[in-house]
Amino acid sequence: MANSTTTIDTRLKEAIPLYEKLKSEWNRKPPNVAKTDEIVSSLKNLFAEGGFYPSDSNEDTRGLHIARDTLEIAAQCAIEKGDIPAFERALAQLKPFYFDLENRIPESPYRYLLLGLNLLCLLSQNRLADFHTELELLPPKDIQTNPYIKHPVSLEQYLMEGSYNKVFLAKGNVPSPLFTFFMDILLNTIRDEIAYCMEKSYKQVSLKEAARILYLTDQKDLNEIAKTHGWKLEADQAFHFVNNQTKHENEHVPADEIATQMIQYAREMEIII
Repeated sequence: MANSTTTIDTRLKEAIPLYEKLKSEWNRKPPNVAKTDEIVSSLKNLFAEGGFYPSDSNEDTRGLHIARDTLEIAAQCAIEKGDIPAFERALAQLKPFYFDLENRIPESPYRYLLLGLNLLCLLSQNRLADFHTELELLPPKDIQTNPYIKHPVSLEQYLMEGSYNKVFLAKGNVPSPLFTFFMDILLNTIRDEIAYCMEKSYKQVSLKEAARILYLTDQKDLNEIAKTHGWKLEADQAFHFVNNQTKHENEHVPADEIATQMIQYAREMEIII
């Protein structure tokens, strides 16, 4: 037992200066993402040797603090890099710290930020079953009042209602700048669905109207969507979809109504703004 404690103390002595260096790099404005990622990897190698994770029985909780804080930085760093798999790995490793260690270490100030980001990550990938599974882990009070949790929960409700205007407006009211990464993914998915619906419902749409329906102000972004969907801008400054029409007499899918609704949402957004 003494040897085990000595080994853990040795690892802690190795980890503490690395941990302090990690915090210093991450707290730079802007943070050095590459250097941060490098230090995180070094610390994880130490963690793998024992004494730092929830399964360890050591009464000294300094290792748990260092491991949790390191993983929280790793998750945020992954978002800065746009690395979704790395973010998901960090969250999977953080869950035992958040849900199993209430009596061993104080609650992290980043807990709800990262749990909210995880919910938004799942929502942006349309993983609704996983979204609701994660939500069940949280107390009802936190779901209703915590801004980091309430934001993705409200977004999911808007999506279920078809209130896409509220989803677009929510980007301007994120509880943390880190939410923007997953919001952009979610909004691009919605725009792609609207674009598909639009091209199946109309023979042509003017350039200006297409930008308004898709809630875009940047011509470059509209050109990118047009390229993805194979749209061509004709001399009359309109996109023509004649070859994309797939309607049949016996078709009952109300694509026209859906597209009209999308246009109405876009107009409502202009009024609200």
